[in-house]
Amino acid sequence: MSAVTVEDKGAISIIRINRPERLNAIDQDVAVEMQKAFKAFDADDSKRVAVLSSVGDRAFSSGADVSNLPELWRAIPTVGFNTEKPIIAATTGWVIGGAIVMVMMCDLMVSTESTMFYYPEAKLGTTAGGISSLVTRMPHKLAMEIMLLGSKVPARRAYDVGFVNRVVPNGEHEKMALEMAVELLDSAPLVIGALKRLVAEIMPVGPIERMVGISQTIAHVRQSEDMQEGIAAYKEKRKPRFKGR
Repeated sequence: MSAVTVEDKGAISIIRINRPERLNAIDQDVAVEMQKAFKAFDADDSKRVAVLSSVGDRAFSSGADVSNLPELWRAIPTVGFNTEKPIIAATTGWVIGGAIVMVMMCDLMVSTESTMFYYPEAKLGTTAGGISSLVTRMPHKLAMEIMLLGSKVPARRAYDVGFVNRVVPNGEHEKMALEMAVELLDSAPLVIGALKRLVAEIMPVGPIERMVGISQTIAHVRQSEDMQEGIAAYKEKRKPRFKGR
């Protein structure tokens, strides 16, 4: 059984975390498959809107799976993958820890009445730091209350401060997200892409986003044929023949 499923509805892709027995906890398989699914969505010219959801109603996601810790950045929009196409988060039940980071980086969000945002890492003595960008997406004091006090914030309060776009009855989150997605299909893709690029230039980039970006740049060089050629040339005391790959 795949840890991430993709359902296509015409130009719309519904990408779901599929671990309901583990409250959709994000393990390494989820992170890798989520990254692959969104990269495939971005590369497919027939797809124009994605809905990020999950299987089951108890939790959108309980966050990182401590039994199989993921490279969580892979599953986070604008960090693990980039797309100029809109992404709508559809949440129900618990949205915990890294799952908050995942949905806050989406463009729009629909939540059920049962949705509860909770970031307990300060009480557990650990953090990956990605949650720090929450202060750019909701009022500072509420963001700090979530991060420092571990306060549980229901969908209605999140809606009141503009963190959530729609609050719907339980079980209706994907339906509403699809309605929004269909409405987006009436908008010009080039305009949507341009606006996303411009917004990305305005939104502050958090420390984790910067760190991942730098790490990926360095990894690209370290995994290149040119680096292997450079090492070989040094050992063989000859001039390297670099190919730019």
